[in-house]
Amino acid sequence: MGARTGQEYIDRLAASNPTIEVHGERVTGNVPDHPAFRNVVRTYAQLYDLQHAEPDVLTYESPTTGDRVGMSFLVPRTHEDLERRRKGFKRWADHSLGTLGRTGDYLNSALMALSEAQGYFAQADPAYGENIRRYYEKVREEDLLTTHTLIPPQANRSVGAGQQIDGRALGAHVVSQDDNGVVIRGARMLATIGPTADELLVFPSTILRGTPEDEPFSFAFAINCDAPGLRFLCRQSMDYGMSQFDAPLASRFEEMDAVVIFDDVHVPWERVFMLGHPELCNSFYTDTSAVVHMTHQVATRTTAKTEAILGLISLMTEAIGIEKFQHVQEDVAETIVALEILRGLVRAAEVDAKPNQYGVMTPNWPPLNAARNWYPKVYQRFPAILRKFGASGLMALPTEADIEGPAAGDVERYLQSAALSGPERVRLFRLAWDLAISSFGGRQTLYEYYFFGDPVRMAGALVGSYDREPYKERIQEFLHRSDVPAAQDLAGAG
Repeated sequence: MGARTGQEYIDRLAASNPTIEVHGERVTGNVPDHPAFRNVVRTYAQLYDLQHAEPDVLTYESPTTGDRVGMSFLVPRTHEDLERRRKGFKRWADHSLGTLGRTGDYLNSALMALSEAQGYFAQADPAYGENIRRYYEKVREEDLLTTHTLIPPQANRSVGAGQQIDGRALGAHVVSQDDNGVVIRGARMLATIGPTADELLVFPSTILRGTPEDEPFSFAFAINCDAPGLRFLCRQSMDYGMSQFDAPLASRFEEMDAVVIFDDVHVPWERVFMLGHPELCNSFYTDTSAVVHMTHQVATRTTAKTEAILGLISLMTEAIGIEKFQHVQEDVAETIVALEILRGLVRAAEVDAKPNQYGVMTPNWPPLNAARNWYPKVYQRFPAILRKFGASGLMALPTEADIEGPAAGDVERYLQSAALSGPERVRLFRLAWDLAISSFGGRQTLYEYYFFGDPVRMAGALVGSYDREPYKERIQEFLHRSDVPAAQDLAGAG
């Protein structure tokens, strides 16, 4: 089959039968036409169509069938392969100004790395490695859209999964197994795009404590999003049915987030990639290099997002004539610096890439690890800059209906700017509003902050894993180095 078209994605989703709870309604079919999902479904369809419009950037020949398949499935063996992958990531990210966080290339990158890490899985069971390899090939050849879920419900963070309220009733866990597979019960957070994806990857949370109580919570598997007993409990949609003029981002890119509930969901053995072994689950991403390749995609996406923000604030400063002010220039410069730091970190990771133990050309981890620790906090500044530049102009924005209705003359006369007509200024500022003030923009800010997890926990992991010994040794050497003769030697010489 190879790379799908947008219509093929929509048709498959329409033929599926997931159980979705949204706005007090249980949805069990026709997902592509539901108001909470239809616009983002069409956006994802556009991404699939781009693969056929720009095959050299977004696809390559499958080593199995010879069909064109998504570039994010490419197993990189050279530095040039990494560059090809990045260019594919970037093309998709540009389409949404970097606001779509769960495009298929994110988890395709993880599946690629996992499929090559046979030695890691062999520590538990070689069959798991074969399962993940076959599953990767299935997703690649059918061009399936996957999402994932990682963490237990946020009930009591002071205790482990096995000590939560109601014992094991909350977190998804294994309740039984037989010759055909395992049965899962409980819930997991946070499946972004779960209702509009084909497959759900249930991967380790990596915060297991290795106690006997953690065994039932230690697993990795994949399941169809419409599997019996599986349902998605969605948050409120942030697509309010507004036009693309009034809500330029939310009307296109509103990815739904959902809690996943497992009511005795049966997972066949061929879909199981790890069972038990908390210590292996905790190293699931690091020992396979999956986290490196996932972060390569994320840093490319956030580069696209930062480019878009720089373009937006630059148009705003030109529109209302504020770029001559030094405090405005300082904020623009801050955005430029952030963009160049991101580009530099991605480039450094690629240039210093080396094959990992499984022969996969893997970006250098420290620059990417720095990017994923740094950007979530830096991003918080961008909505603040947009609000600062827009100021009260973001508080009094009419709608598209006003521009076309009786107030058209007022909009043209009183909402014009130094560089734009009234309607065009409103169009530009509504984009800033949707990124910095709307519920969609608020979700983007929160999403970026916690994309890889709790920043404090991530900082601790960075400190614990970073090799600082060479720098400590350099200081010790300096403290004991003598470059100038001792005082008595100087006196004697005199």
